[in-house]
Parts: sequence; C-alpha cells; structure tokens
Amino acid sequence: MPTAVIEVEGLHKDYRRFRRPPSRAVNGLDLSVPSGGVFGFLGPNGSGKTTTIRCLLGLVRPSSGGLSLLGADPRRSLASVIGRVGSMVETPAHFPGFTGRRNLTLLARTLGIGPRRVDAVLEQVGLGERADDRFKTYSLGMKQRLGLGAALLRDPELLILDEPANGLDPAGIKEIRELLRALGTEGRTVFVSSHQLAEVQQICDHVAILGQGKCITTGAVSEVLAQGHRANLVVRVPGSDRDRALSVLAGAGLEASVAGDVVHVVAGVAQAGAVNQVLAEAGIFLTELRPEVVDLETVFLELTSGEGLAP
Repeated sequence: MPTAVIEVEGLHKDYRRFRRPPSRAVNGLDLSVPSGGVFGFLGPNGSGKTTTIRCLLGLVRPSSGGLSLLGADPRRSLASVIGRVGSMVETPAHFPGFTGRRNLTLLARTLGIGPRRVDAVLEQVGLGERADDRFKTYSLGMKQRLGLGAALLRDPELLILDEPANGLDPAGIKEIRELLRALGTEGRTVFVSSHQLAEVQQICDHVAILGQGKCITTGAVSEVLAQGHRANLVVRVPGSDRDRALSVLAGAGLEASVAGDVVHVVAGVAQAGAVNQVLAEAGIFLTELRPEVVDLETVFLELTSGEGLAP
C-alpha cells in the first residue's frame, strides 16, 4: 500500500460565537491520503474542507483529533516538514505593480532560493513568456498559475491547494487541469479541494467526499463512481411506444422510468440482451440501447443529498 502523506483521525473543529453556541466546522473527520498522484477533496459549502486544510497547515488549531502531515503532527512539528510542502489557500496575494518574475524572486529570496529556480518554476507553470509583465495585467488564470508557482518554489513533494480553479473561465480551468495532472504524474502528491467536479473526475486518482464535517466516502475515483448509484440502461423507443415499453418492462420484472425522451431501466449491461428481447417480442423496436454514463457529479449529489447543503 502507498505511504499516507496526510492522515486525519477524529478531527473536530469548533468556532466560538458571541452569545451563541459554538459552530462545528469539522465533526470527527477521518481521512488518509496516499502518496503520489492527485487527490480530490470534495464537499458542499460548509462541509469543512477549508477548515481541514487550515488545520493541516497550522493556520487553525483543531479542537480535538489527530493530524499527520508527512509523518509529523503539524501542531507540534510543522517546522520539520513545511519545507517539503507547497500550498495555496484561497486567492494568492502578490504585488500588483511588480512583474510575475519580480514577485516570485522576492518570495524566493526569503526562502533562500536563487533565480534559476524562479526561472524554472515560471516555465513549469506556463508563464515563461509573460514573466516580465506586471501582475495586474494577468488574467485570473495566469494569477492562479503564479500562485501555483509560488507553491512550487521549494520543489515540494506535497502540494495542498484550496480551490485552485475557483472563478476561472473554461480556458483557465483547462490550464489548471493540465498543470495539476502534470504535477501528479511527476511523483508528487497533489491534494486539491475543488467544486469543479467534472475536472476532478478527469485529473484525480483518488477522492474523498465530505458532508457536515465528516467523510462520506473515499477511495479511487472508479470505486467512488460505483457507489450510491444503481446501474441503468438507457433505452430509446418511438415516442408512441414509450408508455407501452414501461408496461412491458414492468411485466418482465424490470424497474423502469421515463426521463425526457428516453427510458431508464434499472439493469446492468449483462441484461441488455434480455431488455431488447422483451421489447422486441412485444413489437417495440429500439432506436438506442446503451449503459448510462455515471459521472462524479451524479454520485456526489446522490451521496450529499441528505446533507441539506448545495454543492
């Protein structure tokens, strides 16, 4: 089994509120993040994602529970591992009147890093040609790339990124997707919190889904996709035969329903031949028969639907 680079056990975080009971942001979270690849950290607003990240980075002190970051407890030994960690929490802050190169150079000096590494990082995040333009002229996607560049200066083995594609247009999202996937294939571990579920499905090797401060499910993307969703076949028949098809399928013991202009049959691919035969024998001829595509967004909504929170 891969070594866990992040481990969380029974994490709780309560925030005090004036003249009101404390607000619980994280409620007994358990999590294990394996080494290497891209790990998606998902959940509705208010599910505890950012608070968990802040606890891991020593920005917030947890109320109780265990934490391990690269084998060290960030509450006691963060200094021993922080040099191996790069992070970007919320919107990166840079000097607007300075160039991208100047911003990274100033940060690199505080870390004892020379200009060659700055140049290498600028090329790595795709800003080599715009490095000498002022930060205030950058698009939002370029600003996010510079923030990732800052996180990469120390050549970290673990990247912790909170919503790196937040607010980006489709082109910017694509840029960040390609960059994160490339970083994950280099042997690093990229731990990314995101609302972009379609993007997460494309770039992540493993995911965890949170709800009300707890982990609802975690595992490889293929394993999570197999949860909380019954196998369906999509059947298309002439509109005049749609209601009769439902009746015929019900008579054969198959659960089916109409959604739009197609019929969804609760059956696996192995039963496709039987579905075709039952309908054909009733004189109903199919124009389409295929397995329903299950995506991460569908599973996410199913697993979090009881949380009463919007994604």
